[in-house]
Amino acid sequence: MVIAIVVVVIVVALVLFGVVAFNKLRKADIGAQEALGGIDVQLTRRADLIPNLVNTVKGYAEHEKGVFEEVTAARAGVTAAAKDGSVPEKAAADARLDKALVDVLAVAEAYPDLKASANFQQLQAELSDTENKISFARQFYNDAVATLNGLVQTIPWMFFTGIAGVSKREFYEAPAGQETPPAVQF
Repeated sequence: MVIAIVVVVIVVALVLFGVVAFNKLRKADIGAQEALGGIDVQLTRRADLIPNLVNTVKGYAEHEKGVFEEVTAARAGVTAAAKDGSVPEKAAADARLDKALVDVLAVAEAYPDLKASANFQQLQAELSDTENKISFARQFYNDAVATLNGLVQTIPWMFFTGIAGVSKREFYEAPAGQETPPAVQF
């Protein structure tokens, strides 16, 4: 009788532990998914701000057609990657848009009247704010992925990854060359 009670207690404890492990892994995975969604939201916000910036600059620099075409293409790439791209695709699209924005801002530097425009200054401030939010969202995602990957690769949680349908995720890494600030020349 005592052996039966001990066996039942052990089985119940193992089942409860399994439930706790499953829930812990799923919550960590959902947290990483949510954090990646935060990056998408900020990238989309930036992509939505860019047409206003481009239109403001266009009035001053009609001859810079190539710059504006690249911005449009880069913006479309970010929008597509935000919808259903992988983490590396999102990072590459983000890097392309960053470069296009640097080019637009370089064009704007050549026009003192444009730089003094309240509309342009407001757009620059919004872009700066958005860049800070994107940076925070990337860090938040990488923190969530570090937590998830730590669980997925450690005992005892690793034994429950298959049951929970959770696996290791990729970190959000900036493409090569993003460590150095862009050079703006006139």
